[in-house]
Amino acid sequence: MEGDSTNLDAAIESLLNVEKQMRLAGDVAGTRKAVIDIVELCYKAGAWKTLNDQIVLLSKRRGQLKQAITAMVQKAMEYIDLTPDMDTRIELIKTLSSVSAGKIYVEIERARLIKRLAKIKEEQGKIDEAADLMQEVAVETFGSMAKTEKIAFILEQVRLCLDRQDFVRAQILSRKISTRVFDADPSKEKKKPKEGDNIVQDAPAEIPSLLELKRIYYELMIRYYSHNNDYLEICRCYKAIYDIPAIKEDPAKWIPILRKICWYLVLAPHDPMQSSLLNATLEDKNLSEIPNFRLLLKQLVTMEVIQWTNLWEFFREEYDNEKNLVGGALGAKATEDLKLRIIEHNILVVSKYYSRITLKRLADLLCLSLQEAEKHLSDMVNSKSLIAKIDRPMGVVSFRTAQDSNGVLNSWATNLEKLLDLVEKSCHQIHKETMIHKAVLKA
Repeated sequence: MEGDSTNLDAAIESLLNVEKQMRLAGDVAGTRKAVIDIVELCYKAGAWKTLNDQIVLLSKRRGQLKQAITAMVQKAMEYIDLTPDMDTRIELIKTLSSVSAGKIYVEIERARLIKRLAKIKEEQGKIDEAADLMQEVAVETFGSMAKTEKIAFILEQVRLCLDRQDFVRAQILSRKISTRVFDADPSKEKKKPKEGDNIVQDAPAEIPSLLELKRIYYELMIRYYSHNNDYLEICRCYKAIYDIPAIKEDPAKWIPILRKICWYLVLAPHDPMQSSLLNATLEDKNLSEIPNFRLLLKQLVTMEVIQWTNLWEFFREEYDNEKNLVGGALGAKATEDLKLRIIEHNILVVSKYYSRITLKRLADLLCLSLQEAEKHLSDMVNSKSLIAKIDRPMGVVSFRTAQDSNGVLNSWATNLEKLLDLVEKSCHQIHKETMIHKAVLKA
């Protein structure tokens, strides 16, 4: 064994001399070949420690050519999967990533190395370490990395942040991806770079397609929005997944997603955005495949009071089925929120039909106690989704459309105009009468 290592050292020494001559002569091809030969020699001898040492040594030699470092890093990356054990593998990845740190011409290689290392850390259960590693790399600044690979990398960063419950950072990272990217037509993109442009590398084979990445992105965003129960945003994410061609063609895939869209629409608080989404979903022909949900949405757009007990009896089974589904099923809070939405819908309906109503009658219509009815009404007034005043001693609620100062001034101005109009008409009529009378007297 001693002889082997002596032979290896001697062989490396002679190759290092060749590399030096080529480098000083500025021979790119020759330097690149000498560097690769050294790396291959170490690999064939199974001398992994020597390999790491030589990579560091070669990268630090004076005036080392970029092309030689790039070739060396790319060559050594091929050996990562061929390492005998995990420690050797981690050591090699760390060596390569430290050599490529801060060098723009091997930034893509470094990003891939960090991703590999993060995956190993994650498999060892060190989620925090993996997330910290991934955050070091800002792939959005890489000019020569393929678009899909960039997106896949950022999505991996987001996923690790969600796994460690770091929701703030997950949101910041997710904003690096513009959703417009997913709607681009890949066939229309320019294939040939112009002279002087950086040549964009092709993405590795394991990187998913753009539409697959779109699905992954929205699924991660659903995880993010579920953490703070933002039902409308969750619904919009499902809508985006629902519109992916591969899913729209397969009923087995789109039916569960359409069910979720319906549930989250019902759970979302009433506002213009929710309203337009609700109406758009009702016009979807596919909704006829799940008639119960069509019925549910129909009830919400119809201006009629919904009996909570009847509705819950009817949809209880559907709701329980949905709750037991894997992946982003309805949370524990959803039942309370569903009841709350029905109450809000009913209060809005009552405010449309009544200008004044006793609190007792309102509570009867909502199937609630007086205190609960008053609380829900107050909450809605607070959130500005309704305008109402409660006269508590009389027990009367009056729904009125509030006018701001401009509205009040406008109505005054209109009234004044009407008054002046009447005065003018009256004067005109008096003048006319006077003229007629004068004419008669003269005659």
